Amino acid sequence: MVAIIDFGSQYTQLIARRIRELGIYCEIFPLSTKYEDLKNRNVKVLILSGGPGHVSEKDFDFDKRIFKSNEFYLLGICYGMQLIAKYFGGKVVHGNIREYGKTVFYPDTNEEIFKGLKDRTIVWMSHWDYVIKLPKKFKTIGKTEKIKIGALRDLNKKIYGVQFHPEVIHTEQGKQILKNFLFNICNLEVNWRPGSIIQKIKKEIEENVNNKKVICALSGGVDSSVLSLILNQVCGKNSLSIFVNNGLLRKNEPEEIINFFKEKVNFMYIDAAEIFLKRLKKIEDPEEKRKIIGNTFIEIFEKQGEKFGAEFLAQGTLYPDVIESMSPFKGPSAKIKTHHNVGGLPEKMKFKLIEPFKFLFKDEVRKIAKKLNLPDFIIKRHPFPGPGLAVRIISGITDQRLEILKNADIIVEQEIKKAGFYNKVWQAFAVLLPIKSVGIMGDKRTYENVIAIRIVKSKDGMTADWAKIPYKIIERISNRIVNEVKGVNRVVYDITSKPPATIEWE
Repeated sequence: MVAIIDFGSQYTQLIARRIRELGIYCEIFPLSTKYEDLKNRNVKVLILSGGPGHVSEKDFDFDKRIFKSNEFYLLGICYGMQLIAKYFGGKVVHGNIREYGKTVFYPDTNEEIFKGLKDRTIVWMSHWDYVIKLPKKFKTIGKTEKIKIGALRDLNKKIYGVQFHPEVIHTEQGKQILKNFLFNICNLEVNWRPGSIIQKIKKEIEENVNNKKVICALSGGVDSSVLSLILNQVCGKNSLSIFVNNGLLRKNEPEEIINFFKEKVNFMYIDAAEIFLKRLKKIEDPEEKRKIIGNTFIEIFEKQGEKFGAEFLAQGTLYPDVIESMSPFKGPSAKIKTHHNVGGLPEKMKFKLIEPFKFLFKDEVRKIAKKLNLPDFIIKRHPFPGPGLAVRIISGITDQRLEILKNADIIVEQEIKKAGFYNKVWQAFAVLLPIKSVGIMGDKRTYENVIAIRIVKSKDGMTADWAKIPYKIIERISNRIVNEVKGVNRVVYDITSKPPATIEWE
């Protein structure tokens, strides 16, 4: 097993994703993890992530026995490399100029970890501090124009460090570097496939639920759909999948979900649109929206769960949701926004929470869905926020504004599908802005709403680039919206990537 120690890097989750893509099981551990915990989990390989800290500052609560033991293969990335260098007697200093972004790296291609790399390759740097003096019994195995020690290893070929981020897609041969380290140096074997993921999830559910009753929060997205089917396989009639229509779903979506699931699992449909919209009336703050939605969902689930006799609530929460809501390890990671199914939940619930996917990425769940033979309209469905259209209506929610957004949003989906781009992008949707603009329709002045179109490409939702959609498609979307959606006279296109923006506007 591979363990990743999280020092608070924004890229830590990508390390896990890249390793899993190579077919190796790994988990992320807090920086306070003790040596015994790793040994008891049969960890053989340890990766130290990057982080916002400086090794010259007060040490994190990190167990130095991990270094002393000589039991693990070690790979330090960015801050992790600096920590290795400092511990073993090297010297790390503050740089005068930050090295950030794409950088030319010159690897020693005779080294096993850089086997198959070009003599010069592009890597992604994000650091200020750097190593200026090697520890004893270490050697330099790579450099850049600005730093002489861009990568290092010990003479026993068990400890490695790279100053750049091989996990980021901008590092051209990053996956090859990780592959070389895991298979050629650490001698690991492939053990992480959709089938093994399913077995692990089933085992976790069996151990937690143990013949008791569980309800599943079913939204119709791929995550909760997969969870609903697995729960049905493991728990049978002891599981109940509840689909709550909060009135904030896409146009025609409730009917599609009901028709598919009513014969597949133990299923219940609840139309709660009126209560959700009543509680959200005049609420403009996005964090407050999320908390209201999260609390209202739980109220409904608790009421139905009590009738069903359930002790557990299962959710399809994914890793990016957890990371953006809070650091799961109370480390130095920063909160970005609350997700209604994570930080938006009430502090006290009658249920015990089951979240078998909380360390999985969207693409991993889609592979499971394919293994379970779910139809493409669920597997390939674009991610949809748990709070629904509430966070795509910027400002207060009214029936009229909700209707405007639903009608604009379905046009975006229809035109993207018609043009063959739906499966080429990560998400495509409309956002209703809290402003009006002057326009002209039928020789008359109008003063109406503005719709923003958001279309992005991504692999995991942790980062995203705005999609360079052909102008003709955007033009068709715009023309249809202003002509078919009453109350809109202007359409704009969002060309901001993540970061600095998030994919959703709220």
